[in-house]
Amino acid sequence: MNMGEEESKYGEPRKYDPSFKGPIQNRSCTDIICCILFILAILSYIVLGILAWSQGDPRKVIYPTDSSGQFCGQVGTPLQNKKFLFYFNILKCASPMVLLAFQCPTTQLCVEECPNRPLTLGTAKLVTNDWTYYKKFCKEDPGEMSAADILKNGLCPSMLIPSKPFTQRCFPALGKMKGVVTVGNKTTFEDGEGKRREASELLPAVGNATVVIEARMVVTKIFEDFTQSWYWIILALVIATILSLVFIVLLRFLAGIMVWVMIAMVLIVITYGIIHCSFMYVNLKETPGANVTLKELGFQMDLSMYLHIRQTWLAFAIILAIVELIVILLLIFLRKRICIAIALIKEASRAIGHVMFSLIYPLLTFFLLAIIIAYWAITAVFLSTSNEPVYRVFNQANEKCIYANQTCNPANYSKSTMKEECPKTECLFTFYGGETAYHKYLIVLQFYNLFLFFWCANFVTALGQMTLAGAFASYYWAFDKAQDMPACPVFASLGRALRYHTGSLAFGSLILSIIQVIRVLLEYLDHKLKGAQNKFAKFLLCCLKCCFWCLEKLIKFLNRNAYIMVAIYGKNFCVSARDAFFLLMRNVIRVAVLDKVTDFLLFLGKLLIVGLVGVISFFFFSGRSKVLDLVPNLHYYWVPILTIVIGTYFIAHGFFSVYAMCVDTLFLCFLEDLEWNDGSEERRYLMSDSLLKVLGKKNQGK
Repeated sequence: MNMGEEESKYGEPRKYDPSFKGPIQNRSCTDIICCILFILAILSYIVLGILAWSQGDPRKVIYPTDSSGQFCGQVGTPLQNKKFLFYFNILKCASPMVLLAFQCPTTQLCVEECPNRPLTLGTAKLVTNDWTYYKKFCKEDPGEMSAADILKNGLCPSMLIPSKPFTQRCFPALGKMKGVVTVGNKTTFEDGEGKRREASELLPAVGNATVVIEARMVVTKIFEDFTQSWYWIILALVIATILSLVFIVLLRFLAGIMVWVMIAMVLIVITYGIIHCSFMYVNLKETPGANVTLKELGFQMDLSMYLHIRQTWLAFAIILAIVELIVILLLIFLRKRICIAIALIKEASRAIGHVMFSLIYPLLTFFLLAIIIAYWAITAVFLSTSNEPVYRVFNQANEKCIYANQTCNPANYSKSTMKEECPKTECLFTFYGGETAYHKYLIVLQFYNLFLFFWCANFVTALGQMTLAGAFASYYWAFDKAQDMPACPVFASLGRALRYHTGSLAFGSLILSIIQVIRVLLEYLDHKLKGAQNKFAKFLLCCLKCCFWCLEKLIKFLNRNAYIMVAIYGKNFCVSARDAFFLLMRNVIRVAVLDKVTDFLLFLGKLLIVGLVGVISFFFFSGRSKVLDLVPNLHYYWVPILTIVIGTYFIAHGFFSVYAMCVDTLFLCFLEDLEWNDGSEERRYLMSDSLLKVLGKKNQGK
């Protein structure tokens, strides 16, 4: 296929227009239908938020709930001093019913404190002080009723077990003495029915809380580490911001040198990482327990334990070695294209120099995204807590009851037919649900909330891309950079995007949002089918997830270039996407090599900043640096390090995203420039002299 056929297949190059001097000013509104749909979606999102906020109750995720559905410890209620949830018979929590109904089939009561001594109902009634203490754990004062009548009416528990509060719930205070499980320093306890039982029988009842307890301890320690190191984290992120800004400024004046220095520094940082990991691997050789494999160690809540294992450092060294090998191979094969990429980066540096406000614009995007994320999260919480309390019949004995697990009304249950036919049952709070249409479709509303979150977030991101693209295109197509550029190119571009192209932005972001929601649905199905044994279904689901991941990446690439064309020529989304795609396909070699090489170099810049800040943080928080004796006392020194590394990446990404958008915009303008112009006096190239030199082009008369 010759060049003419190739051009015909992917459309004809745009015709030369001598009057064209950058983004078209005389334009009209595009994709109006999508604009109307987006406005309606925003209004429906507001309605959804109001509905969720009127029906939801976040207290349901903050406070434990007793058998009557009341919140323990809630301020302003009679239970504000009763912060802890007490189980009448904790042994019932070992029942499989807990897994089915998510609730222990026993009476639950809000109390001021957890029991601290072992007592039975029978023995407590014999001693006045014990009986006074025991009545704190009764639903109401039984008066002079006998123990049998008290148990028959379910007013008090049959026994008290020494307990400790955990997540505002009273769990048996289990311990170990010479390898034997104890409760309250005793190996047995009375169950209130005249039997002595082993303390180990309580283990199944609280076994499910073990992982939660360990997780809570880790979370508590992490929180304490943040309180001890938050000011150092902020200081490190400020340094990362300054370092990123300095790097961008240096790129403005020393792009060529900075790129090669950046490449060398990245290789040095990775090499240091390999040497350090190898050094740690060798040093741990004689350390007891260091030769345990990661498989033998298993999952540990204390992540610092992995740093004492040789295999961990070996894995780090291998990963870093592979990364360095890939970087070196890419540099070898792309060494010729790097020179063109450097010229493009120099041009981007000049463009940013003329549009300095572009470096601040990401703050507006971040602010809008923060509002959207907060709105989505709050709405999701209110939706998840907008259910009504559901009460069901629980059988306290082993007798059969035809009403077991059926819904009931606690207000009149004691006089109901259910209670008469099954006297040993209780009407207990089970979970939050509901039978109305609103409650039945809560999962649909949650997905709608997620969909609108994706749509709004993608719209804000697209707005930022189109705004920056319009500003940088104004720079490229200006014959005289000082005279032909608008006074405030970023604000001018933002105004054009909002006034004329809200529909196009909504269209592109809608397509991307639909794909993202489908990906979430696939993850949801994957989670639901975890226990399925159908290998074909698993394979099909895996293929679908992979395909939609690739499709999302493709749509993001097409959208990005479509927004650039919309910003320049003012056409609708579909036409702009087609023009951008055809332009890129007519120059597919340059796209595959030059544009991606530039992205790779910018990624190395982010990697360098993250690596430098990460290495400094590691030496400081791990105590390996003896220069400053100001290291805070931490449980896990990786907590601030990881926080700083992630924060630094996002900060560097914010600055470099402007560079990346500038490069992509200039690249499309550069391709249009090559197709429109030939370097003659009438049709001079608008690209810089350095780009002309690298490409072997020149303007006549120069």
